[in-house]
Amino acid sequence: MATKNKKKKVAPKITAAEKYQYTMKIVTSATCLACKQQCTRGLRYIDKMSKPGNIGKGVACHLTKGRAFK
Repeated sequence: MATKNKKKKVAPKITAAEKYQYTMKIVTSATCLACKQQCTRGLRYIDKMSKPGNIGKGVACHLTKGRAFK
């Protein structure tokens, strides 16, 4: 009889930032201005977008992150 080696598949280590990477919503500077808990990332984005001629695609909002993956 032949024996088979059964090895468990090891998932790659995921950091806390990578867990929420795809679950954060992208918000615009108007949303950041209206936010009651303004974060440093949002404030930097507001400052960047307040200059004339800038085009932005939004910033990931940490207040909208979902649950962690298992």
